[in-house]
Amino acid sequence: MDIGNAVYWYVAFVLSTTAHEAAHATAAYVGGDPTAYEGGQVSLNPLPHMQREPVGMVVMPWVALVLWGWSFGWASTPYDPYWEARHPRRAAWMAAAGPAANFAIALFALVLLQVGLAAGTFEAPERLNFSKLVTSADPFMANAGIFLSILLVLNAILGVFNLIPVPPLDGASAIGLILPERTVLRFRESLQSGGLGSMMFLLVFLFFGRIVVAPLFSTVVELLYPDLSYF
Repeated sequence: MDIGNAVYWYVAFVLSTTAHEAAHATAAYVGGDPTAYEGGQVSLNPLPHMQREPVGMVVMPWVALVLWGWSFGWASTPYDPYWEARHPRRAAWMAAAGPAANFAIALFALVLLQVGLAAGTFEAPERLNFSKLVTSADPFMANAGIFLSILLVLNAILGVFNLIPVPPLDGASAIGLILPERTVLRFRESLQSGGLGSMMFLLVFLFFGRIVVAPLFSTVVELLYPDLSYF
């Protein structure tokens, strides 16, 4: 395991997950549920989120780095289920806010990489991977490119993964923004009965990397290098 890359992956994971959960908490607070606010989750300080989920935000990411070379983990934001039942549309906005934060970070990283490429600070490498979308002769900028590459790829993956409409992923609630309330309630009830939701989540978890990550990475590369062909 490359220690430098591992640190970049973990820092990117913590920043991205903190922003994701803070967005959930902020949307809930704006929508009338102060539960997460009172728990300290309306914050970009990672400590309240780590204290709530120490295994998901501290232990598991480092285990994943050792085993697979990239960070994986989880976090959660408390909310009032009675508030969710009374205001399903507001709850849907709360759910969508997390992935939206990830897409915003990914867009920010993409723009910075494009600016660096246009300015000649970054160059296109001969080979690409999740940690190396750009290269640079300057050591500092090369490391900045590594971090921005990880930030872009990680947040693109997190955003798409969390929008899958299977509990406990955000998409199971965020789908309420595009479907009628009664349809969403029946959909969620069907997934929660007989362990169907758990089985579907397991299938999503097992096959997401094989089915979604590769084409998603290709899309990211095409956005960064519209005039080059890497695939």
